[in-house]
Amino acid sequence: MEVTSALAASQAFTKSPLSFQQQKPTEDGIPRSFYELEKPLITNLDDIDSQSSTSQSSSEQDQDQQSSSSQSSPPTEDQPPLSDFEKALLHPQPTSAPYPLPPAPTPISVLPLDLKTPDSFVPRDPALIRLTGVHPFNVEAPLTPLYDQGFLTTLNLHYVRNHGPVPQVHDADALSWSFTIEGLCSSPITLTLADLISSRFEDEVVSYPVTLVCAGNRRKEQNQVRKSKGFSWGAAGLSTSLWTGLPLGHLLSLAGVNTRKGKFVHFEGADALPNGYYGTSVKLSHAMDPERGMMISWLMNGLPLHPDHGKPLRVIIPGMIGGRSVKWLKKMIISDKPSENWYHIYDNRVLPTTISPEESGNGTEEMVQIWKDERYAIYDLNTNSAVVYPQHEETVQIQDGATYELKGYAYAGGGKRVTRMEISLDQGKTWLLGNISYPEDLYRTETESRIYGGRLDLSQNGRDASFCWCFWSLALPVGTLAGASDIVVRAMDEAMMVQPRDMYWSVLGMMNNPWFRVVIHHDTTSNTLRFEHPTQPALQPGGWMERVKRSGGDLTNGFWGERQAGGETLTNPITSPPEKEIPLTNPAISREVSLEELRSHDSEASPWFVLNGEVYDGTAFLEGHPGGAASIINAAAQDISDEFLAIHSENAKAMMPRYHIGTLPPSSLPLLSLPTPSSPPATPRPSFLHPKQWLPATLISKTKVSPNTKIFTFTLQHATQTLGLPVGQHLLVRLSSPETIIRAYTPISPGSLPTGTLSLLIKIYPPSPDSPSSGGKMTLALDALPLHSPVEFKGPVGKFLYLSPGLCSVNSKQRNVTKLVMICAGSGITPIFQVLRAILSSPPSLDPTKCLVLDGNRVEEDILCRDELDAMARGNKERMELVYSLSRPQASWQGRKGRMDRPFFESAVGKPDPEGKTLVLVCGPEGLERAIRETFTGRGGLGWDEGDVVFF
Repeated sequence: MEVTSALAASQAFTKSPLSFQQQKPTEDGIPRSFYELEKPLITNLDDIDSQSSTSQSSSEQDQDQQSSSSQSSPPTEDQPPLSDFEKALLHPQPTSAPYPLPPAPTPISVLPLDLKTPDSFVPRDPALIRLTGVHPFNVEAPLTPLYDQGFLTTLNLHYVRNHGPVPQVHDADALSWSFTIEGLCSSPITLTLADLISSRFEDEVVSYPVTLVCAGNRRKEQNQVRKSKGFSWGAAGLSTSLWTGLPLGHLLSLAGVNTRKGKFVHFEGADALPNGYYGTSVKLSHAMDPERGMMISWLMNGLPLHPDHGKPLRVIIPGMIGGRSVKWLKKMIISDKPSENWYHIYDNRVLPTTISPEESGNGTEEMVQIWKDERYAIYDLNTNSAVVYPQHEETVQIQDGATYELKGYAYAGGGKRVTRMEISLDQGKTWLLGNISYPEDLYRTETESRIYGGRLDLSQNGRDASFCWCFWSLALPVGTLAGASDIVVRAMDEAMMVQPRDMYWSVLGMMNNPWFRVVIHHDTTSNTLRFEHPTQPALQPGGWMERVKRSGGDLTNGFWGERQAGGETLTNPITSPPEKEIPLTNPAISREVSLEELRSHDSEASPWFVLNGEVYDGTAFLEGHPGGAASIINAAAQDISDEFLAIHSENAKAMMPRYHIGTLPPSSLPLLSLPTPSSPPATPRPSFLHPKQWLPATLISKTKVSPNTKIFTFTLQHATQTLGLPVGQHLLVRLSSPETIIRAYTPISPGSLPTGTLSLLIKIYPPSPDSPSSGGKMTLALDALPLHSPVEFKGPVGKFLYLSPGLCSVNSKQRNVTKLVMICAGSGITPIFQVLRAILSSPPSLDPTKCLVLDGNRVEEDILCRDELDAMARGNKERMELVYSLSRPQASWQGRKGRMDRPFFESAVGKPDPEGKTLVLVCGPEGLERAIRETFTGRGGLGWDEGDVVFF
């Protein structure tokens, strides 16, 4: 095994968060960040009052790479001055160091999704994946951007676990925030945040990195085997920050803790929940041990704590599950017993696997004692790892001599270090050793360093414990991967504890750490490999576990639910117990509830909702819902079947009969998803689209532009509203009657102009004479839709973005381009047209990007947007070349004749750009896409890299 140097780790894993600097066009046509900057970064204490300086935050090795992206804009007159709270906490922002520094966060704002929740004051990043609906806020980042961001995680991508509403603490009150140390101690004390940052404690303040991990990380894998009582975390329920604060042991010593009688430290936060304030405990001996590194923290990556992360004060417990690091700290109690807080007892436990979700909630005295048994409480993290590259659904071309570098993360618990990473390509028969890099070690080399007002505790105290994730990698020939059916990885820590092969399922679904398995699919047609991760987080579909389960496979058969080589199954497969059918209704209820009556209860005072066609009154559970009342209020008058059944446990299902009030007529169910007409909001949203909400627009016209193509125009919510669609992205369209149909389209109307309308160019696919049920479901449904009907839209979605002149983003990775080859057929012109218009609307001096447009159709009448394309070509001869190709032309056709085939592409496009600054954009039918793959990236083709050919 090769262990790379700490310096190399810093270079490899400290990156700027380019993927999440979201863009919008402005009047000059140059993309800008669509967030408003909240505060400038500070490089000098004198700048606290003047606010005249900003700075980037990066390591010396990454300074050049990050300088263009991590630097804040100069402060403007509209920016509010720093509060006394911020002035008191902020320290100079270092610009370079021999260890990783936090990447600069992207400014964020309050999202429309949160405006009707108790968290309506909390700014958040829309890139985070919500795991429990709108509220409470429980999120993880997309796995690949989290990994690509590097060793330290910005606020934008840091996971969040909230049990309920976020306590609101204003800056004016933050410095006076107080907490107590009481219980078995000789000198109980009350301290404020102002006390902690005063000169009294100045020499004791410490800073060091800690990886926080939710105990539910990778839980969705357990939920695929059998639904647990927890929601579905993916593999990104972890994040690393540089925390600043005071050692917990030092503060406890001030209170004169009784270490003879005291055995536990209880923590209690300020988050008021249905079962009291959140609280938990850890062993007092651990709290007093400097090697354990526990602290009371007020800075995260050099900035005051964000509300979601405990503003203004929290506990940081390294090496343990995140649930022990209590936020919004109010009390510390020294006790001879562990905490009796409801959340300490009924959360963060691994009960015996024999206990079912139904049994766990039966309330018997025996079961209560099982819950209270400290043997089942989780403290230290177990050893775990995951594969990041190859990504889920990534494809790799099989080429002689090509290599591929597998990459991922690993961590261990209790301060232990990951000492071994093993990768197997034959399902564990043999293993390969991976390379491990530990960026955390860079902090150990500094003996006199201070950062954000705290000394680097790792170096000055000589602490050996490891509190952070590490990164592993292994480069392999692509041909070797082609000979395997899957990749499995496992980590081992310094205590020789290794990840198990098989899952230990438990009722809360926590501490899931079996081998991480990625399935390899072989496509002989395209000569590629496609990789499939076990799951995708929350309700996102995908993953081999879902596929195997859907096909009837048994995920607990000891062989991942699949067959061994040779087609034989295991001789004694382990079968999971059949899931008991849980009744959701009250058999004594026979009342029919009309759609009108249901919709009359779309309110906070009396929220009714629909589950599997049955109507429920959530009013009585508003105060008792673990996620807070907002979760029920946001579901009012809606069909929540998909989300409820995917997220909620057997216990939650068993509670439903008591809230059951009637049945919705079957004829009303299709109408339930249709939006009801509403007047424009008093404060209209500037942009229409929302990435997580279906929003209605009204069909106002259908304009025929060819025998089988129409432009469908919709009005948005108000006359000056922009669509809010970045260049290169598309939107989703949903019709819900008589069945739900969802399709993706790219509008031909501008995405950034305040027109208040949306126009879609759509080709209608009629049924064939011999099959009346054939044809395009969505296109026929839209064509049959009467004017003034509502249609729902959501977005943006898509992997390609044209960010600014010569700058694109593909799969969240930025690319500089000087030329775009645009290949399309039929209605596939729409995304091409969108990108082309954005480029050519700027003068050549601003955007010199050259565009080659190859538009294939059968007959001349099939060429869509022809007038506009011809006008663009005439006015931009130096930047745009336009070629039409017809496969069935009339005799009068003067342009190219024939299909767009390999000889045509060899002549018109040729070999790839040696500088890598040309991208090929493709949108068309499957046949065209297949031909492009074979010609451009296939074996014996033109030699284009797969990453240089983008399919819309």
